[in-house]
Amino acid sequence: MTIRVLIVDDHTVVRQGLRLLMEAQADIEVVGEAAGGKEALLAAQETKPDVILLDLIMPEMSGIDVLRELQKQNIASRVLVLTSSLDDHMVRQALQSGAQGYLLKTSRSSDMLNAIRQTAQGISSLDPAVTRILQQHLTGKDPLDTLTPREREVFDLLAHGMGNPQIAEKLVVSEATVRTHVTSVLDKLRLRDRTQVMVFALKRGLVTPQDLP
Repeated sequence: MTIRVLIVDDHTVVRQGLRLLMEAQADIEVVGEAAGGKEALLAAQETKPDVILLDLIMPEMSGIDVLRELQKQNIASRVLVLTSSLDDHMVRQALQSGAQGYLLKTSRSSDMLNAIRQTAQGISSLDPAVTRILQQHLTGKDPLDTLTPREREVFDLLAHGMGNPQIAEKLVVSEATVRTHVTSVLDKLRLRDRTQVMVFALKRGLVTPQDLP
């Protein structure tokens, strides 16, 4: 049986590379590509793929939103997430929203192809790093989950290299308030300074080097 795959990623070079890899397989056929969430939903309705290979970090509509919309529309395609993000919250959201598997873009080509085949059969396929995150969640609370919604906003802005004045302007609060939140974020995450926040975010795939100043 030929596995029909829809590739969803906002980077053209990634889509092209994945297409070349899959077209070299006798049992896999690429039936479409999409550069964003809305385009992906339309393509899924039109092509009815067996497997949707889905990135999570995309402009306008995230992969999580795509997963939720696929469920709402009762689209039967199985979804294999292929992304750079190792954020535990995003991992859990994706799996709770219907993803059959979750791989990182650093995965070997052979592992990704095997994951596509497993996904088509309804078998879950998880990157080892994702498995570790899920185990950590079962055995203890992730430090990011201890942040309040406002602290998480501050963390995200710190992770992108913003200083206190920029954060204050972005969140429409005083710099004194920002300093209080920054201190709390560093304390809860057991980090020494802003540089460690950026390194922490990079390691988890929450930001890329291109996001940093």
